[in-house]
Amino acid sequence: MSNKLFVILKKCAIISEVKKRGSVNMEIRNIAIIAHVDHGKTTLVDELLKQSGTFRENESVDERVMDSNDIERERGITILAKPTAINYKNYRINILDTPGHADFGGEVERIMHMVDGVLLVVDAYEGVMPQTKFVLKKAMEAGKKPIVVINKIDKPSARPKEVIDEILDLLIELDASEDQLDFPVVYASALNGTSSMNEDVSTQEHTMDYIFNLIINEIPAPCTDSESPLQFQPALLDYNDYVGRIGVGRVARGTMKLNEMVSCVRLDGSIKKFRIQKIYGYLGLKRIEVTEAHAGDIVAISGLPDLEVGETICTEGKEEALEPLRIDEPTLQMTFGVNTSPFAGKEGKFVTASKIEERLRRQAESDVSLKIKENDAESFIVSGRGELHLSILIENMRREGYELQVSKPEVILKEIDGKICEPYEDVQIEVPEENVGSVIEALGRRGGTMETMNNLPGIVRLNYIVPSRGLIGFTTDFMAMTKGYGILNHTFREYLPKVDADVGERSLGVLVSMENGKTTAYALGALEDRGVMFVEPGVDVYEGMVVGENNRENDLAVNVVKGKNLTNTRSAGKDHTVVLKKPRVLTLEYALEYINNDELVEVTPLNFRIRKKILNTEERKKFDARKNK
Repeated sequence: MSNKLFVILKKCAIISEVKKRGSVNMEIRNIAIIAHVDHGKTTLVDELLKQSGTFRENESVDERVMDSNDIERERGITILAKPTAINYKNYRINILDTPGHADFGGEVERIMHMVDGVLLVVDAYEGVMPQTKFVLKKAMEAGKKPIVVINKIDKPSARPKEVIDEILDLLIELDASEDQLDFPVVYASALNGTSSMNEDVSTQEHTMDYIFNLIINEIPAPCTDSESPLQFQPALLDYNDYVGRIGVGRVARGTMKLNEMVSCVRLDGSIKKFRIQKIYGYLGLKRIEVTEAHAGDIVAISGLPDLEVGETICTEGKEEALEPLRIDEPTLQMTFGVNTSPFAGKEGKFVTASKIEERLRRQAESDVSLKIKENDAESFIVSGRGELHLSILIENMRREGYELQVSKPEVILKEIDGKICEPYEDVQIEVPEENVGSVIEALGRRGGTMETMNNLPGIVRLNYIVPSRGLIGFTTDFMAMTKGYGILNHTFREYLPKVDADVGERSLGVLVSMENGKTTAYALGALEDRGVMFVEPGVDVYEGMVVGENNRENDLAVNVVKGKNLTNTRSAGKDHTVVLKKPRVLTLEYALEYINNDELVEVTPLNFRIRKKILNTEERKKFDARKNK
């Protein structure tokens, strides 16, 4: 059999598998998996896929198959909500794997109308965490029935009874209905592929059938009205260079057919007619083309270049819009600009303002939580849901060959009832008892207000309300304070009146290069007493580049390229090899947290550098003198 024929037959087999559910929509179940970061939801999806028979026996499958891009795999987090489908017995189970981090909460809230229930995964030891509350709140508001999976039940420190009580308390706090409060519980170890209806670890069986059966029996079937006029609302966006913008959503009612002329009811009420060019269904990890989709199906469509989240696709002449989807506004913004340092254009492939703008606009095509606004001819204000949201974008651009400079993250202020308000966050911290004092002191300086303080075995759990700008740069200090043993989680709470005090500013000054050239061991050795260096010998630097942290509050201009004077007179004492301390390594997240308002981070495919906005030493001194008058 030729390779071409084999590919055609394989594709036909996949398409027939997608259609195999028959015409009875009662056999469909749509469910979202939600959890706090690192509570094991992506690993659980892995096991559900494997044990459902979705993969062939000889098919090679990676771990965390749903984390499809490089950054998701490296960081072990889910960034984008992704659909998959499982065939189990006579049921098609559509599963949406969602991000657990609040910065990507826009992905979670938009998919809730696509599903009829949620699988809440909670760590058997950590229990309810801030982002558990965040994602569960979205599900409860949408009236979805939860199934609770107590994961990592095999941990020696597991405390399932207490965790279930915490979940119940949280549901009551979120005004859950009686039906939602009567949630079924299954105990599992996703890593081992085991589950049970009993909290006793010895009852665990190597099967996910208990979870499958709960989904089938507890989650209601979707609407089966395939005869009425079409209604389809995209909740997620994707982009493809060949077909353009792709909208992912659930067919609310009716039937959608390939090449059919339909109407799009826009958010402003206008109507745009277009032809459906592609319909994609899901099976396992595959997205394959289908010719039609029925009520209850989760599919992706293309054909309208400017399709937006929340718009409604309807049968031509029978336009009836669904309720628009609510999307939380961005809370943080940064300025992305063309690199203006002396090293501009040396390391990047895409360096012009037009290329940077094109890339940012393309990102906004698929990420509706991201807002782009032109600042001037060579810079753009980019607004997102948090530091992680924006740093992931910068990291992706850097890997693609872009070179740019970015400013310090700033919170977005709003005027509410005549008052200037800023975003506040719920913060939950777990620290060893010996570090509690320093953490409380640090959060007090950053405008934090303590709500509760609980003693757990060996650790203390603190709950705070903190202004978002007070958390910028706090992660690095927190990890240093707790020697890496602390756990910090935070999620957006609400906008409250702005605090006048300066919070979140760096307390120490920096060492700034006053010359261009290569750093020398001689110069760095002489400056070690002044602070901590960011560079090592033999590194190219320029005037205005930050090369270290000062021990004092003020900035200090230093010469790091100075060489040792050479004479033809031999010294009596033998020269000794200069032994320098290891410099502090700059990562993107650290640099963004570290900088002050008068500094920028230069990002290239090869390096991260911190620089002053005003590079010339004398001009910077004059500017500071005028500012301090």
